[in-house]
Amino acid sequence: MRNESAKGGEGRGHGYEALSSAEQGPIVIRGGGAAPVELRDPHELPEEDGFDLRNYWRTILKHRWVVAGSIAAFLVGAIALTLLMTPIYTAKTTIQIDREGSKIVDMEGVAPAELLTGDEFYRTQYGLLKSEALATRVVEKLRLADSDNFLKDMGVSDGLLGGKAERTPAQRKQSAINLVMKNLGVSPVQGSRLVVLTFDSPSPALSARVVNALADSYVETNLERAFEASSYARRFLEGRIQDVKQRLEESEKQLVAYAAQQQIVNVGAESNSPGGNTASQSLTASSLSDLNTALAMASGERIRAEQRWRQAQMTPDVALPEALANPTVQQLQQERAKLESTYQENRKIYQPNFPEMVSLKAQIAEIDRQLAAIVGGIRGSIRAQYETALKQEQSFEGKVAQLKGSYLDLRERSIQYNILQREVDTSRILYDGLLQRYKEVGIAGAVGANNVSIVDIAKPPPRPSKPSLPLNIVVALLLGVIAGVSAAFLLEIFDDAIALPEDVESKLGLAVLGVIPSLDKNIMPEEAMADPRSAFSESYYSLRTALQFSTQAGTPRSLLVTSSKPSEGKSTTSQAIARFFARTGLQVLLIDADLRNPSQHRAMRTDNSIGFSNYLIGSDLADVIHKTDQPGLCFIPSGPLAPNPAELLVAGRLHAMLAEAGEHFDLVVLDGPPVLGLSDAPALAYAAAATIMVVESAKTRRGMARAALGRLRLGHARMLGVVLTKFRAKVAGYGYGYGYDYAYTYDYGKPEALAKAS
Repeated sequence: MRNESAKGGEGRGHGYEALSSAEQGPIVIRGGGAAPVELRDPHELPEEDGFDLRNYWRTILKHRWVVAGSIAAFLVGAIALTLLMTPIYTAKTTIQIDREGSKIVDMEGVAPAELLTGDEFYRTQYGLLKSEALATRVVEKLRLADSDNFLKDMGVSDGLLGGKAERTPAQRKQSAINLVMKNLGVSPVQGSRLVVLTFDSPSPALSARVVNALADSYVETNLERAFEASSYARRFLEGRIQDVKQRLEESEKQLVAYAAQQQIVNVGAESNSPGGNTASQSLTASSLSDLNTALAMASGERIRAEQRWRQAQMTPDVALPEALANPTVQQLQQERAKLESTYQENRKIYQPNFPEMVSLKAQIAEIDRQLAAIVGGIRGSIRAQYETALKQEQSFEGKVAQLKGSYLDLRERSIQYNILQREVDTSRILYDGLLQRYKEVGIAGAVGANNVSIVDIAKPPPRPSKPSLPLNIVVALLLGVIAGVSAAFLLEIFDDAIALPEDVESKLGLAVLGVIPSLDKNIMPEEAMADPRSAFSESYYSLRTALQFSTQAGTPRSLLVTSSKPSEGKSTTSQAIARFFARTGLQVLLIDADLRNPSQHRAMRTDNSIGFSNYLIGSDLADVIHKTDQPGLCFIPSGPLAPNPAELLVAGRLHAMLAEAGEHFDLVVLDGPPVLGLSDAPALAYAAAATIMVVESAKTRRGMARAALGRLRLGHARMLGVVLTKFRAKVAGYGYGYGYDYAYTYDYGKPEALAKAS
């Protein structure tokens, strides 16, 4: 029975020696000649990410009918509510509000006005539009308090319209005001000075009439406020002008009286600036200024004359600039030069005492005398100019010194005069400014300019604005989705069933070895297992591959398949594991180890008269083994039902059987009983090299599975993982990964392809 060329890399031996411990850590299984096999600890699984959108999406798909029902309920409610609601018509008008800052006066301390700028100004205008005063004006203008139709259309109770509960006119008016304020809308247009006013009512004509009256009333009140402000400004300015005028007259009288008393006479233009130096315009100051100017000019003239005189003293007669510039001197010098030239030429011929020479010498001497007389006159003229300039300078200095004393005395007497003059100037400036502002305010009040204008007037709307069926449907759809998704997650939170592969890892702490899809009611497991094109077969191919790599040494030599409760698919899984490993060329032994409710013999179509129970009470292994129709696969049925199965399993023959079977078979698969309520499964798990647990999708509860795992761990079971059976991907919310649609990779229409796939 043993296949020496078996695949999978499993070792051969003559028995198993299981080393296990209740402590955490790797579990080592030793075979006869094989290296130690280290199984993965199911508690050392990688932690999942805290946030995975796929998990949320699968939850929604899992409870999609709850979500769909919630959406449908909200949609039906929204449609019904929309049809039952009274249509509301919204009329709108557009106005433009320009920023206006009207300053009454420009001087500080007269009548300061607080100005609103930026957003503060516009927020103030929006508040005025929503004010009760403006609503009252509209109610009075349209006589809405006297209109029973208005109150009835706006939903006011009949008590306001008559009968025993009829209210007073004041109450009716207040109700109308409240209705106008409640249904009024003020919407600023972003980035502009435009404001849209709206009013809602069941009547389109009424909506347009009210919102237009509101815009008109707002413009009127704005004009009235501007007129009242200008009236107040005029009254205020009139009082201030009278006070300032009286003060100006009194200050001018005091100034004139003091000037007459102190004999202060000013000439020229008066200073209009407060604090101006009025002494500089007095007669003394004017004379002193003129004399000082004349003194400066005389000093300059004296300096220039003195300089010419000094130069004349140090310069020879004929070299004086004034002499050189004199025409007579120039003519005499020319004549002398001619005579001197003639005299020098004749000297070569005649003696000095020659009469002609004596005559020439006399002419030259006469010319020299004339030149000396002329130059002397010029020098005397220069000296006379210097002496005249000196005397004039000294005269001006005396007069200036005399006026300085008078000016200093005037300065002392002008201190009080200057004080009075500044008060006059200040009062005059203030009076002129107030009078100018008074005229401007009067003109502005007469014009009546307004910073509010109506851009578009309201017209009766052709269709209602509320209720909006598309909007209500969108809102209902959104609320339905929120409610449905919330309900789905609440159901998921309170649902402890193990339905998804992720539930196995998160709720049990074990790895998922395989996911077996659910079969239709008219398909038997044997038929689906025999069809290699089916998703059922492909899932067990995947399980076989997972078992081949479940340990470092490959597939365990003995494998127990159990479940927490009956009918979870463990028998089908045991048979499938045995058959699919046998297809790889391994020698596989399948044992029906359920001694209380055996079923494997019916699936294998084998007699159950001799089997596993017979071996446990003393029969030989060869006597209880049955060959099957599949090469490489042998089967041991459970045998006759024993009255004490638990005692048979712990008697010691179980370990001997596994050791003996290990000498002849590459893999021994034990189809064990359910765990809960029985002690058989822990005993089998203790003897087997590894254990896998079958969990039925969406049926097995977390508490039940954990209790089963706890009992198995008490028996020192070496857990490989979990096989999730009867999995319905669409019901569980999986749209990918577990469809097992592998048929596209094979051409199953060809016999050779079918043989290759098998």
